[in-house]
Amino acid sequence: MNRSRLDVTLAVGYLAVAAGILVARANPATAYESSVYTGSPTGVWVGFALALAIAVGTALTCRGRRQGLGIALGAMTVTAVASLPVIRNYHFLGMGDSMSHLGWTRDIVAGGTAPHELFYPGLHALASVFHFLGGVSIERALLFGMVILFVPFLLFVPLTVREMADSGLAVGLAAIVSWMVLPVNNIATHMAVHTNSNALFLVPPVVFAVVAYLRRRATVERLPLGLSPFSVLLALTAIALLLVHPQQMFNVVILIGAITAVQYLARWRLDDHPMLEHPTLAAQTLLLGGLFGLWALGNERFRSSAIALVSGLLADDTGAGNTVNQRGTSLTEIGGSLPELFVKLFLDAAIIGLVVGLFVLVVWLRRSSLADEPRTFVNYVSLALVPLGGLFAAYFLGTPTMAFRQVGFIYVLLTILAGIALAQLVGGLSEWITRPGANAVAALVLGACLVLGLLTMFASPLIYNPGQHVTPEMMSGYEDGLEHGANGTPHVGMGYDPYRYDHGINGLAGNDTLSSASAATGTANATVFSRGNYSGAYPTDEYYFVYTEWDRTKEIEVYDQLNYRRAALEGMDRYRGANKVISNDEFEMYAVRDA
Repeated sequence: MNRSRLDVTLAVGYLAVAAGILVARANPATAYESSVYTGSPTGVWVGFALALAIAVGTALTCRGRRQGLGIALGAMTVTAVASLPVIRNYHFLGMGDSMSHLGWTRDIVAGGTAPHELFYPGLHALASVFHFLGGVSIERALLFGMVILFVPFLLFVPLTVREMADSGLAVGLAAIVSWMVLPVNNIATHMAVHTNSNALFLVPPVVFAVVAYLRRRATVERLPLGLSPFSVLLALTAIALLLVHPQQMFNVVILIGAITAVQYLARWRLDDHPMLEHPTLAAQTLLLGGLFGLWALGNERFRSSAIALVSGLLADDTGAGNTVNQRGTSLTEIGGSLPELFVKLFLDAAIIGLVVGLFVLVVWLRRSSLADEPRTFVNYVSLALVPLGGLFAAYFLGTPTMAFRQVGFIYVLLTILAGIALAQLVGGLSEWITRPGANAVAALVLGACLVLGLLTMFASPLIYNPGQHVTPEMMSGYEDGLEHGANGTPHVGMGYDPYRYDHGINGLAGNDTLSSASAATGTANATVFSRGNYSGAYPTDEYYFVYTEWDRTKEIEVYDQLNYRRAALEGMDRYRGANKVISNDEFEMYAVRDA
């Protein structure tokens, strides 16, 4: 394709993504949406699909400025997908940890809590700035912060690969893999207001700073006092990561500590190797490790988490096995299966992990055609995966949720390595078929993976987990219920404890845990409730039973009445001991007592 046609094609791509955004903006969500995908008009996806098709093609086949424009087009489109809750005017997104983060931000805005008093104040402080300077609601400010923290992932993955391998093909392929957003697995990492997940997207800038520090050694780049600008960049990006979530900062300390150990081992055993020309990361490891220690060790929540991990490792019945078996049984009862869910959630990750794993093995066996320096960087990162994988194993045995968060971090690194691995694979394939043929095969396979990856970026009934879209009606219903409920009477949810809403509405000032709320709350016993024994479904004589459209969609439509029966909900209106006290299109609350 000649240059003029290529420029026109890129222009069409940018117009397509702009049109998709405008269509999405013109069709805001007016009620609860269980899926942002089906809730958005078809025109949105037509525009985004066209833009991504052009972006994939140009990222693979072009070089220089036009490849950069293609990568920017893809990054813009994926950012638009991630921004759909903002573009389509969602009131808020997230009902678990997200609500607690909303409460902490509310405390900061109200002056009840200073940012430095939180364990990870980065997102909350950023949202507070948006709220005060932009005049937007706290809920919307947090959604803005979610998007802002996502963008560095798309920018720095290809930049890091360019530093590591200096290959145009590897850069384009790394960009495409980054668009799959593999660190999000919807088990413990989410595209939502969730600081641990949000912090994952700040890891590539830190890795870029590490690679740039090791590779760029020109004296003209020195700052006063002989400091390397990339050493300063490493410190600044790591501090930003620490403030968003220290767990991912701890992973970075392990990463650079492992690289330091490899460097010293190379100096001890080798006489001639590119590693010997790289400056060591010993000082940076000590600095960042010290910062993490000073920040984390004095925090009660960190100590509690560490104790929980150790207790989990020592316990006989803690681990992921029982959880997986229970969920597998539940999926079977509602017509799904674990293999089906694995394909939807982890097929992309499995393919990329397999490709990277085989590539690393080839590199270790010295069978790759990589130049010495790119091979050195591959060795740095791949060897660092050993202690990171060991930490994953410890989490898996002790606290399974943390294990899947660790998988998220590992897949940040695998996304970076995937660009180099796929470039080697496509290069080898082009020796069997033509280069255009190899590019076509790569585009088709990666395009299919990209579709699957973007379809599972957000929770939806596709993965048996309805989207956690919070509507104004839900918030106002809970606000009225918590404000006007009788003192001492618990608010009881349908499979979901309302205490998180209490956090989001009333804040957590003076309460540094996630396990309590200012109003007594709980969940109804599903078996007893479904039998119509409403007064016996909770161990008090009187309680408020609340459920939202999200609860109803999850339990009745997605879970197909596995736990709660539709007839039991409908029977509430006929039960003499139940009085409907609050009702709107998205929220119901009954005062329940023994009839």
